[in-house]
Amino acid sequence: MSQLIALVANSAWNLYHFRGNLVRRLLQEGYRILIIAPRDDSSDKLVDLGCLIVEQPMDIKGTNPLADLQTMRELKRLYREHQPDLVLHFTIKPVIYGSFAARSLKIPVINTITGLGTAFLSGSLLMRIVEVLYRHSQRWPSRVFFQNPDDRKLFLSKQLVAEEKSVCLPGSGVDLKRFITTEYPSSKPVTFLLIARLLRDKGIVEFVEAARQIRKDDAQTCFQLLGPLGATNRTALDDDEVAKWVEEGIVEYLGETDDVRPFLQAAHCVVLPSYREGTPRALLEGAAIGRPLIATDVPGCREVVDSGVNGLLCDVKNTSSLAAAMQQFLDMPLEKQLEMGVAGRIKVEKEFDEELVIGAYLAEIPELVQ
Repeated sequence: MSQLIALVANSAWNLYHFRGNLVRRLLQEGYRILIIAPRDDSSDKLVDLGCLIVEQPMDIKGTNPLADLQTMRELKRLYREHQPDLVLHFTIKPVIYGSFAARSLKIPVINTITGLGTAFLSGSLLMRIVEVLYRHSQRWPSRVFFQNPDDRKLFLSKQLVAEEKSVCLPGSGVDLKRFITTEYPSSKPVTFLLIARLLRDKGIVEFVEAARQIRKDDAQTCFQLLGPLGATNRTALDDDEVAKWVEEGIVEYLGETDDVRPFLQAAHCVVLPSYREGTPRALLEGAAIGRPLIATDVPGCREVVDSGVNGLLCDVKNTSSLAAAMQQFLDMPLEKQLEMGVAGRIKVEKEFDEELVIGAYLAEIPELVQ
C-alpha cells in the first residue's frame, strides 16, 4: 500500500485554496492523502481531488488551555488510528499541538509557519506562553518552513527553532499558469481592491478610513472588499460594521468567492494594509496578473512589494500613510501604473512561482517516508 501523508490545518478552506496544487502533486506522486481539519465548504472539494477527510473541530480563536489540550489528544488519537507515515502541519494550533501529538508516536513531521497570528502582535502574556509552546513543540519536526525571512529570524533570535531545521520559502507561491497577465483596465473610476478575511489585523479599518479621506475630494474612486465575514478570529469584523460602511457608500463589499481572478482583472490596484503576514497570496496573485500593489511595510508584505517598482509601501496602522500612497497612485501617469504591473509579474515569476514551493516539499518528503 502507498504511503499516507496527513495534512492538518485549522480549516479545509485553507488547505484547498493555499495547498491544493501541493495536494494534487502528492496524489500524482502516488501518496495517499489524509486531510484533518474542521469541516467547511472546501471539504467536499478535497474529497473530489481524492483525499480522505477526517473532520476535527478546533477552537481557532480560543485561548482555553483545556480546549487546546483536548485538541492535542484528539490529534494523537487520529494519528494513532490512521498511522500516517508523515504529517504536514499548517497554521498555528496544528503546528504546535500536532507536533506534540506526532512526537509522542514518533511520526515524522514537516511544519509550515504560515503566519504568527494575533498572539505575536499583542506583546502580551499570551505571546510569552505561545513562545514557550513553540520552543518545545518545534524540537520534534524534521523541517520547519517559514514564509518570509523576518519570521524565521524572529524564531531563531528567540531560540524557538533550530537553525539547521529551518528553511525560508516564498510563501505558498502563486500558480503562474492559472494567474496570467491580463489587460490593464482602461475604464474609470479607478478601483482599489482588498482581498482578505475581514479581520482588523488585515488593516480593513485603515483601508476604509483611507477610502473615506480620498472620497472627500474624489467621490468617484472605488474601494472594494472581497473576502469572508464571520471568521473565527479574535480580530474579526462583524457583519453590522461592514454593512454600515457599505450603506455609507465608502466601500463595496463583494462577498467571497472561489475564483478571485475576475475581481483582480477589474481592479487597477491591489491593496493589503496588513499588520503582519506570512506571504500574502492576494498580493502574489495581483502581481501575477499585472496589477500594481499597495501594502504595509511589514514582514511578508515587504518581500512582495518593491516600493516604487511594482507598488508602494505605507506605514502600518497608519491611515494617513495609506491614504497618501493611494493618492500617489491616483496621481501617477498611466504609463507608470503599467510599468508597475509588468514589474510585478516579472518579480513573481523569478521569486514566487508555486513550483519552487512544491519542489521544496517534494525534496524533503521521500527522505522522511522511506
